[in-house]
Amino acid sequence: MSDFLLALCVSVLVNALFFAVAAARKSDVVTDLSYGLSFALTALLLAVLRRASDPLRLGAALMVAAWALRLAAYLFARILKLKVDRRFDGRREKPLEFAKFWILQALSVAVIMLPAIAVLSGGPPALSPLHLAGGLVWFAGLAIEAAADAQKSAWKRRGEKGLVDRGLWAWSRHPNYFGEILVWWGLWLYALPSIAGWWRLAVLGPAYITLLLVFVTGIPPLEKSQDERYGADPRYLEYKRRTSVLFPLPPRRAGGKAEGGRP
Repeated sequence: MSDFLLALCVSVLVNALFFAVAAARKSDVVTDLSYGLSFALTALLLAVLRRASDPLRLGAALMVAAWALRLAAYLFARILKLKVDRRFDGRREKPLEFAKFWILQALSVAVIMLPAIAVLSGGPPALSPLHLAGGLVWFAGLAIEAAADAQKSAWKRRGEKGLVDRGLWAWSRHPNYFGEILVWWGLWLYALPSIAGWWRLAVLGPAYITLLLVFVTGIPPLEKSQDERYGADPRYLEYKRRTSVLFPLPPRRAGGKAEGGRP
C-alpha cells in the first residue's frame, strides 16, 4: 500500500498549496479548482513515478485526469461568475476552521482514487474484458456528468427561472452526481484485473464517493438548500414529485405512473 501513501502525500501537498492561497486571499476562487487538479496531478505524477508507459496502466491515469480536468474547468468557470461559495461563509476568515475542508479533501482524493492507484502500482496487466467494460461505464459517467453540467449552464445563460428541469434534469434531480458515481465504479471495474491481496480494498474508493454524494456532502445539503429557496413554489414541488432523486428514470405522471406507462 506504499503507493496509496505516496498518492496521499501528493494530494496533501497539492491541497496545502491551494489552501495557502485561499486562506491568504480569503477567497473561494481556487477551492473547487483544487478538487479536480488534486486528482489530475496525483494520477499523472504517480504514473510518471511508476513508469506506467503501457497502455492499460497509462489509461487509468488518463481516465482520472480527463474526468478531473473537465470538472476543474467547469467549476472554475462557475466560481469566476459567482465569486463566492456560500459553503464557506463564516469559515474562510478562520484559518483553522477553513483548513478542515482541505484536510478532508486531500484524504478523500486519495481514497476515491484507490482503483486507479491499484492499477498504477502493479506491473502491466493482461488485457481483460473488464478493461473494456470498465472503460465503457467510465465513459458513460463522464458523458452524463458533462452533459448535465452543460445543460445547467445553458439554462442559466438563457436566464430561465427556478431549477433546470429539461434534458437529463427531467429524469434525475442530480444527474451530474449520478455521472460522477458511474465514473468511479467504471474505474473500479477497469482495475479489477490488477486487484489482488490488500488491493481488494480498492472497492472503498467508489463506495466512498457514492456514500459521500448520496448521504453527506452532495444530495442532502443541496436538496435542503433548494427546499428553502423554492419550497413555496408549486412548480418545484411538482418537479420533486415527478423526478427521480438520483438514478435517471422517466418522469412520473400524476397518479404515480411514469411517462410511457411505466409504474
